[in-house]
Amino acid sequence: MSKSFEIQGVIHSIGQTTEYGSNGFTKREFVIKLSGEGENPAYPNYVALELIKDKCAIMDSYKIGDEINVRFNLSGRLWQGPGKPERCFTSLQAWKVDPVGREQNGNDEVPEPPDGFADYNDDIPF
Repeated sequence: MSKSFEIQGVIHSIGQTTEYGSNGFTKREFVIKLSGEGENPAYPNYVALELIKDKCAIMDSYKIGDEINVRFNLSGRLWQGPGKPERCFTSLQAWKVDPVGREQNGNDEVPEPPDGFADYNDDIPF
């Protein structure tokens, strides 16, 4: 299993979801300019990340210029074509994206219930 990391940045570009092969595999790439602690705006770092399969839709709710926190896995693989030298491919596969400022403890905030539901007692046995 690959290790998980988290970075903060401003969305620079968002690609379209692309389907590969005949089995329905989809991928969507996006680029962020790193921000936050330790980043020097005079020397910006741009990082390309990818979303795969059902995670592609995550970027539908964001636009260029939004500041986000991205949780991703670092993974890589080797490939060698017939008669070609071996190559190493590295990918940063995002699996969670949150706007900066949202609680990052892994628990999404639960909204307050509408009026009239505050005294509701759910004692259903299942």
